[in-house]
Amino acid sequence: MAGKSNKGRNRRGGSHGNASSSEAARAQTSGVGAKENASTVDPSVVDTNGAEPKLESREPENTDSAVQSKQGDLHLYTVPVRTQSGEKLELQLNPGDSVMDIRQFLLDASETCFYTCYDLLLHTKDGATNYLEDYNEISEVADITIGNCTLEMVPALYDDRSIRAHVHRARDLLSLSTLHASISTSLALQFDATQNKASGAKDALKIEVPELDGLGLVEDVTSSLGNLLSSASKEIRCVESIVFSSFNPPPSYRRLAGDLIYLDVVTLEGNMLCITGTTKTFYVNSSSGSILDPRPGKGAAEATTLVGLLQKISSKFKKAFREILERKTSAHPFETVQSPLPPNSWLGKYPIPDHRRDAARAEDALTLSYGSEVIGMQRDWNEELQSCREFPHTNPHERILRDRALYKVTSDFVDAAVNGAMGVISRSIPPINPADPECFHMYVHNNIFFSFAVDAEVEQFCRKHSVNITNSMSHTSTDKECDMSVCDSPNTISGNGEARRGSNVEGNADAAKPETDLSSDSHITDNEQATYASANNDLKGNKAYQEADVPGLYNLAMAIIDYRGHRVVAQSVLPGILQGDKSDSLLYGSVDNGKKICWNQDFHSKVLEAAKSLHLKEHAVLDGSGNVYKLAAPVECKGIVGSDDRHYILDLMRVTPRDANFTGPGSQFFILRPELVAAYCQAQGAEKSKHETKSNAGAEMIEKSSGDFYENTTIEKEAIKQGNFDGVATDDIHWKIGEIPDTDENIRVNSDIEVPVSEDMEKQKMEDPALISAPLPVEISGSNEILFNPNAFTKFNLAGNEEEISADEENVRKVSSYLTEVVLPKFVQDLCTLEVSPMDGQTLTEALHAHGINVRYLGKVADGTRHLSHLLDLCSNEIVIRSAKHIFKDTLRDTEDHDLGPAISHFLNCLFGNSQAVGAKGSNNMKSRIQAGHNSSGKSPRRESRWKGRFTPKKDQSSYRSLCSDSVWSDVQEFAKLKYKFDLPGDARSRVKKVAVIRNFCQKVGISLAARKYDLSDAAPFQTSDILNIQPVVKHSIPTCSEAKDLIEHGKVQLAEGMLGEAYTLFSEAFAMLQQVTGPMHREVANCCRYLAMVLYHAGDMAGAISQQHKELIINERCLALDHPDTAHSYGNMALFYHGLNQTELALRHMSRALFLLSLSSGPDHPDVAATFINIAMMYQDIGKMDTALRYLQEALKKNERLLGENHIQTAVCYHALAIAFNCMGAFKLSYQHEKKTYDILVKQLGEEDSRTRDSENWMKTFKMRELQLNAQKQKGQALDAASTQKAIDLLKVPN
Repeated sequence: MAGKSNKGRNRRGGSHGNASSSEAARAQTSGVGAKENASTVDPSVVDTNGAEPKLESREPENTDSAVQSKQGDLHLYTVPVRTQSGEKLELQLNPGDSVMDIRQFLLDASETCFYTCYDLLLHTKDGATNYLEDYNEISEVADITIGNCTLEMVPALYDDRSIRAHVHRARDLLSLSTLHASISTSLALQFDATQNKASGAKDALKIEVPELDGLGLVEDVTSSLGNLLSSASKEIRCVESIVFSSFNPPPSYRRLAGDLIYLDVVTLEGNMLCITGTTKTFYVNSSSGSILDPRPGKGAAEATTLVGLLQKISSKFKKAFREILERKTSAHPFETVQSPLPPNSWLGKYPIPDHRRDAARAEDALTLSYGSEVIGMQRDWNEELQSCREFPHTNPHERILRDRALYKVTSDFVDAAVNGAMGVISRSIPPINPADPECFHMYVHNNIFFSFAVDAEVEQFCRKHSVNITNSMSHTSTDKECDMSVCDSPNTISGNGEARRGSNVEGNADAAKPETDLSSDSHITDNEQATYASANNDLKGNKAYQEADVPGLYNLAMAIIDYRGHRVVAQSVLPGILQGDKSDSLLYGSVDNGKKICWNQDFHSKVLEAAKSLHLKEHAVLDGSGNVYKLAAPVECKGIVGSDDRHYILDLMRVTPRDANFTGPGSQFFILRPELVAAYCQAQGAEKSKHETKSNAGAEMIEKSSGDFYENTTIEKEAIKQGNFDGVATDDIHWKIGEIPDTDENIRVNSDIEVPVSEDMEKQKMEDPALISAPLPVEISGSNEILFNPNAFTKFNLAGNEEEISADEENVRKVSSYLTEVVLPKFVQDLCTLEVSPMDGQTLTEALHAHGINVRYLGKVADGTRHLSHLLDLCSNEIVIRSAKHIFKDTLRDTEDHDLGPAISHFLNCLFGNSQAVGAKGSNNMKSRIQAGHNSSGKSPRRESRWKGRFTPKKDQSSYRSLCSDSVWSDVQEFAKLKYKFDLPGDARSRVKKVAVIRNFCQKVGISLAARKYDLSDAAPFQTSDILNIQPVVKHSIPTCSEAKDLIEHGKVQLAEGMLGEAYTLFSEAFAMLQQVTGPMHREVANCCRYLAMVLYHAGDMAGAISQQHKELIINERCLALDHPDTAHSYGNMALFYHGLNQTELALRHMSRALFLLSLSSGPDHPDVAATFINIAMMYQDIGKMDTALRYLQEALKKNERLLGENHIQTAVCYHALAIAFNCMGAFKLSYQHEKKTYDILVKQLGEEDSRTRDSENWMKTFKMRELQLNAQKQKGQALDAASTQKAIDLLKVPN
């Protein structure tokens, strides 16, 4: 079983109820987290005015043990621990905790963090002593519920492995590099320091809240890139160095005496010591110079740990080590937790930090193999994964243990696969088939199988160019058929041994028969064994079958790694496949494009069970001999029995139907997304239920053509909004003071900041990505009956009568039409109304996928949003970046290692500057390669050039030098038209000269740039020295906890209904489950924290809300990125909560950070920036700074009118906010005028009967009445000075 990391730290006390900003943000407690009582009720949970339910649930951070049942209470018991040094501490344990959990608790406690080699003894009340095995649960050994139980740490004997691990652990403890302080924490600490200084000096009774410079919006983002990165923690030096001595390994006669290792240590006092590590202790020996003297030195101390010994021999070490522990203990628990798969950073520090000598770092780099495994040790990933899947999961506790083990093993596999893939691409790992053509080389390292995938999109693009260049192929039909770029053959094999070889030999020979009169070059890509498209589809299919979780049906672990222009597919090794071919290993499917199909009843029954949940139809197909087989999976899948007698299903490239909107040889692997299939089935099921209900009620039958339900707008909405449980109109506008959105419907997709716009106005409700991408909470009646034939519209021969085949094809056409006629128009409409508001390319892609739309439809989305400049920019720039990405990867594959830096900087200059070819009059790199490729017969130019330079003499000049801006942009425009059916705007080259677009490109290809100021108006803004790194970009299918997701969905329902207590309980339980399964560093955990913060906010507990929101912020910074739009959300919410605590200055600092992140991800021209301006204005308004508030509101109005139009609802929101502001200033006439504009827009957009329109009408009456009252007072001579009104008018005239 895989233990959960950092569990001890997460058992610290709950959030603080005081108003101290830094303490509320850090949620820190004194002492060791493991000592705290994890069952303490959160003191911040309060009853609110009797109107809201009292929250009695425990603070979720403290509910960290196995959840026995969703509604059950968690019982924790105090168990004292006696350490090796004699100290005592206490743990709060649950009988379901494992011994591995206890070890993790002790590893996180400051008193025991440096003990790694010990046994645990459990002394019970009756005097019995029990030895605890690592993989036991406490309840399996003794009953701790009776009390009077104690744990004892007993020193164990070191061996070669454990003593090396002990030394590495000691080194890690001496560094603060594992401490990741959030910028929010720094802001809170700086604010507290300012407050304390002002209070100590008694400067003023009230601290003036400063204005944000330049409205807080960073216009010149390039000059502020360094502000994104947090400053590294200042290191505390404990020793000069700790390295393995050159006396290693111990001579044989010393091995017999127990010596295991020798260390050379230089203390801060300057003493050079040689330390001996034995099976029992560490001590300083008498060695000096180059001769080993194993005798203990004069007065030398000894200790069972290395840290303990250093504390005895160096006073400076003891003091510095205490400071390190205090620093780590005082930090927020989440700031010390390591993220399993941290995101790539597209920016690095500038100036570049000095690279200093570090012998320990050098040792680690040279002694660790690729895959993070010590040499000589290899994990059997497949056996681990399948054993974890076989864990019992009949109750919640067992499911948590199973999910945790699966998550841990899969995360470790992905980490090892990334390192192994980098080794493969850098040629550090030899192939297992060196005699085969290089493009078919396969690799096995660390029990992981690696193979290359081909970028077929570039190859199709090359063939398209070759038609124009050579004028030798002028078939119009060919051009039409090859319009889309991803081409592949259904014989694509996942690359494990027998199946791949069979495909390479048999499939390649026969699959190349042309279906049209295209040349052989035109069909090369159809015969590639693994393309980008098939690899992506295979990963999605693999994930789908994992989630189906059919007993007895197994998948391989899989990851896709893009690095240095190559795509590597990594898989766990199929048992027995490398030991030779077995003729009977294939039980199901085909390896030769359906010529021979295998079938097995037992295997078929398992696949059929999975097919039910995947909406796949059991369909009949013909093999090459005319035999009929009934399959419940695609023909090209492979059902193989491994040497471990498990049934494995591979090559799941087609678990959803083919997209019938695209035809031709370039679209074989254009399949629909599973989200679309689920939405279609839900809509169809709802339609059927609706008709049945009407029929049963005797309602009049509705005229409707067979199968055509697309005109039903109600069904359209239900189909698009998967998981839309509350039925609240998403464009609803509230005018209530200080409200925060209370359901996910109020949150925009990955963009909007959840803060109120004013006391009389709330932001427009938006959808949440977690909501729209979540699985359907309930199965709608009839949806299971909708099944799709995965081989419809493929070249496989379908059996059965014509009517059945036609019906299968019609079903696929219907769901494909549903995409273009319902889903796509609705998505475009949602973008225009800001119901979905992506900030950058990543969130746009997530929104498309969540709605079931493939990225290849991005051109249609761009065409539908041409009237809104910010959406056109977002879509067209994403098309440019995606097109340039393929050209960039093609360039990198042809670049020598020593030219990578210059090649990357030159390509960036070509794309974002105006660069010419380097050093020679080069023609277009891609076109010239195409022409060269046509001179060879029957071989793909890409297949040759892909490996060019690997084992051939060095070229005189790298191919990247022939690139220039004109050629790159010509390729980009052609690629965009070919792949996305989109003609780029004429000013596309100037549109991309933005930091947000550069950021998007770097994230997609893994580039890390120096965080310096770039002059994007320069012809060559990038230098070779600006390229700091190129990092792998990873796709994986790491499983998560489905039960926790269900709890979150139910919690959303309760929150939407105002049931705060119930919602808090559900979110807390989901938090506890996810903590155990994934650890705190996971996006789903961040979602739980966000929802808990919302609940606490509504309950009136601002400090508790800050505590939870700060957790979400830390997780988002660590798991998503410092500049991810969700991180901007977190800063905006933190600002809201600090403002609620009357700490407006600190709130504005967080708002300033949010604006900076928005500037990075989307640029200043985005509606969310305007919404943030309104929020800032309301904060200034609440503290009486009306002139500043009006400036922000004016700027927000200008942005919305420019970006959205004068009649958009968001523009009405700005007018209403201005009306409220003028009302506060006593300028009732201006209030009425602005509210009238609000009313006019709402009438036009929503109609007079809408509740929001009526609310606006009531506000107009109120303002008019107040104006009349004021005039009446003037006539009676009781009028106040009207200077405030004149001041407001003057402010409106002042240009910003």
